[in-house]
Amino acid sequence: MKHYDDTFRDSGYINNVEQIEGLTPKQKAELSEVTNTYRFRSSEYYLSLIDWNNPKDPIRRLIIPDNCELDQWGALDPSGEHNYTIMPGLEHKYHSTALLLVSNVCGGICRYCFRKRVFLTGSDDILKDIDAAIDYIALHPEITNVLLTGGDPLILSTRRLRLIIDRLAQIEHVRIIRIGSKMLAFNPFRVINDPELPKMIRETIEAGKQVYVMMHFNHAQEITDVAREAIKILQGAGAILCNQTPMIRGVNDDPLVLAELFRELSFMGVPPYYIFQCRPAKGNRAFSVPMEEGYQIFEAAKAMVSGLAKRARFVMSCTSGKIEIAGLTEDKVFFKYHRAAEDSNSSKFIVCQRNPQGYWFDDYEELELDSHEIDSTSDFTNWD
Repeated sequence: MKHYDDTFRDSGYINNVEQIEGLTPKQKAELSEVTNTYRFRSSEYYLSLIDWNNPKDPIRRLIIPDNCELDQWGALDPSGEHNYTIMPGLEHKYHSTALLLVSNVCGGICRYCFRKRVFLTGSDDILKDIDAAIDYIALHPEITNVLLTGGDPLILSTRRLRLIIDRLAQIEHVRIIRIGSKMLAFNPFRVINDPELPKMIRETIEAGKQVYVMMHFNHAQEITDVAREAIKILQGAGAILCNQTPMIRGVNDDPLVLAELFRELSFMGVPPYYIFQCRPAKGNRAFSVPMEEGYQIFEAAKAMVSGLAKRARFVMSCTSGKIEIAGLTEDKVFFKYHRAAEDSNSSKFIVCQRNPQGYWFDDYEELELDSHEIDSTSDFTNWD
């Protein structure tokens, strides 16, 4: 566990690998082709977490560009978000949840990012017309949850964030406002140095809305003493914090590592929420773990921790919905819709032949169930 003085309290951001002191001139030159394709960005604080003497350091793996990203495997929109885009920056995929992409900047750019398209020159995916988005949400009473994402919402000033959140809070049927952010890992001083942020959260909750912060810690090495301080500030303001992470090759694809992350989160009162199958985005092949191997790692990690630390679900965020990987037998793999874009798929149970080389739902073929097997969707299609 690292402990910090005030060295990084005003942590700046680096957008060029030439500025990374831990890389040799040769390494910097070799990475230019990668960064010409997929941008690099990090905070100075986050780079300070890297042990440069360890070539397998997980933070290095997460943030430093790698030539493996030039593999053309994958798609720019692997979850088919364009299918549910109402207007630039507003998505409505699930009945009760709207998603606002409020920023095209992050505290750092994860090398496995599934929204690389947002950072490309000329991208038109970010919210530009807040009035129109607010009007849409106000006209759809089924929307009880709004997720602010991007990019990272906490890269915005609290003043700008409040302009959006205050307007959402005025919509009666919106009961939960979620902030999806990796800033607690990338630069926890964003929270520590800004008393206006917890004040805004507290006032939003007092107005009758619950605020969730969907954190993004991939590895326990990211949970430093200052990250813990930032988490306590948000919890003290009344926000409910959850954590989600993809399973990433070379970072957390080890039961011991994943179990440690689960434990540390539970010790802070933060439920592990989702473990995502790494989405097949452009450049992501080297970061992806075959799904069945990932499921076995996930279950082995859960076996090492208490019930409070094993609340995560292992899911794929596919075009048709969030599909949970629910189990394996010797020759079959079992899936279940955790959330479905179409109500008819809600809680649908799917049996497929095992495919050890499968990375995504598209790599599997559904088997016909016997007529006596229960249709798990029968009583749940209208549930929120």
